[in-house]
Amino acid sequence: MLSLSDSDFHRLYTYIQKHYGIDLSKKKQLIVSRLSNTLVADGYKSFTDYVDEIVSGKNKEGTTTLLNKLTTNYTYFLREEEHFKFLEETVLPALARRHQSDRSLSIWSAGCSSGEEPYTISMYLKEFFSAKGGNWDTRILATDISQKILNSAMNPSYESEALSKLPSTWQRKYFTKKPDGSYTVSPEIRNNVIFRTFNLMDPIQFRRPFDLIFCRNVMIYFDQPTKDALVNRFYNATVPEGYLFIGHSESLNKATCPYKFLMPAIFQKV
Repeated sequence: MLSLSDSDFHRLYTYIQKHYGIDLSKKKQLIVSRLSNTLVADGYKSFTDYVDEIVSGKNKEGTTTLLNKLTTNYTYFLREEEHFKFLEETVLPALARRHQSDRSLSIWSAGCSSGEEPYTISMYLKEFFSAKGGNWDTRILATDISQKILNSAMNPSYESEALSKLPSTWQRKYFTKKPDGSYTVSPEIRNNVIFRTFNLMDPIQFRRPFDLIFCRNVMIYFDQPTKDALVNRFYNATVPEGYLFIGHSESLNKATCPYKFLMPAIFQKV
């Protein structure tokens, strides 16, 4: 196993903190254990050479691999069901009333990983607005820092366990079993999601503000100042009366959070 000096560790975690917001300052042993074999397989003789490449900003693919190995991309359909109950019963009726004239929603899944979250949202939108009639633009923007993980989301292949919390009628309606036993998502749901790479440390300058932002189980990797700054950027990118959903394992600073607390992990701009 390769050794990571304190100076190389400091260079690496300060670079990742500055450019990606992820706090690895207490993750030295995790970095060594999860990256050593990969570095050896890639021909590196030491962590120093690897860190040199990362902090130069030239090895984007290597940086993505680093982030994927040190953060958990564990997810499944209908994760944190309480969010989707609130989406169905409160948020979607409110958005339908608000957008009755333009019939166009603006929803963002920030840190979408392999696509389970935006596809779950899309199924709820399909069910709700199909009953409304007329043409509604319900396309979802789904972003992640990793192009590799977005590629898997755009060409989805999920094991049956990932679908287990979904209603059986939805499993039959919105999924197709592939020859290898995995499942892919129906075109009507896939086509309702627009995938883009995006670094949450960058300015949020999308075409229009959002009615709803999902950013769940992403900020657990950020320190408090980084989290506060991101929440303020989210707030500025949210329409009045719009919503922010975060993960149930996360919390926002009550003293500085600009959103109004509605219920655990759900906030509103008022």
